[in-house]
Amino acid sequence: MKRILFIAAHRKDRAPNQRFRFEQYFQYLSEHDHECVLSPLIKDEKEDKLFYSPGNYLKKIPLGIKFALRRIKDVWRANQFDVIIIAREAFILGTPIFEKLLAWRNPNVIFDFDDAIWIDVISTNNRAFSWLKDGSKTAKIISISKLVFAGNQYLLEYAKKNNTAVEIVPTTIDTDEYVPKGGAVKNKKVTIGWSGSVSTIEHFQYAIPALTRIKAKYKDNIEIKVIGDGNYKNEALGIQGLPWRKQTELDDLQLIDIGIMPLPDDQWSWGKCGLKGLQYMALEIPTLMSPVGVNREIISNGENGFLPIDENDWVEKLSLLIENENLRLQLGKAGRETVLKRYSVKSLQATYLKLIQALEK
Repeated sequence: MKRILFIAAHRKDRAPNQRFRFEQYFQYLSEHDHECVLSPLIKDEKEDKLFYSPGNYLKKIPLGIKFALRRIKDVWRANQFDVIIIAREAFILGTPIFEKLLAWRNPNVIFDFDDAIWIDVISTNNRAFSWLKDGSKTAKIISISKLVFAGNQYLLEYAKKNNTAVEIVPTTIDTDEYVPKGGAVKNKKVTIGWSGSVSTIEHFQYAIPALTRIKAKYKDNIEIKVIGDGNYKNEALGIQGLPWRKQTELDDLQLIDIGIMPLPDDQWSWGKCGLKGLQYMALEIPTLMSPVGVNREIISNGENGFLPIDENDWVEKLSLLIENENLRLQLGKAGRETVLKRYSVKSLQATYLKLIQALEK
């Protein structure tokens, strides 16, 4: 049996980028004689809470030492694995020392990334440590990797500046888990929904001008849901945010009649891999996405969703969907077909395995 060591920040089922990029392949890999070992930097909920809490710097120093010891252990055992897959980075600091040591102990390193992580984005709770970050680290990790998995074309083009062995591996959805409920209209009111996180709630703000006009136009015939930030409130739009919960994630999404993914047109957004839009589409929820980066590849405007270009366009397309249930059903079904064919685990799992096996020979 072959062995794969996955180097990542979080424990299983904790982080979307891990869940939708490699954790959902564990079963398939296991069925094809590959043992998957996940080595998270942050091992449990207690460490998670401390690391992402504001302040507490004296307590975070010994936590950082724990993290370093875990990666030292990984370096020590690296040659016991056939392949090592590093998700985004091995350690939280700007130095690629652990990635270099891992590659020294085992040259079969795959680097996987799904965001423009060379742009320094620091958590507001850890700004005191911002001087320890270095965006150029990403290019250095790419250069020492035998193979790079890039989430989209924009990331591939960046990676190819430092390594010719780059493959696009899109973020995928487990369509056996993401099954639309179907049937009658979900709600008496038409529900427009946004799903994200505390760190991405700022993207929702780009939809507020259009949603304000929509709310004024349709009043109590619509409602707006925000999933992923339990502290978010917008009284004018009648929004009280829901926290993200793994146990209720699918049920929460199924309450949405129209899914939105607004984004600014900037470098960070071009690195995004369309996950939230793909989640809506997999559940046959008609989807509107800003025409930024990979979104333009996922959505064929008017065929399997909409790519509104400005506020007036957002209002127009939302109005069409609110007033036309058949259009919602049509675009929803077309969206799921897109996911099944190009962005599902089943559509990519054989390719994923083949790319790993090529390094094992």
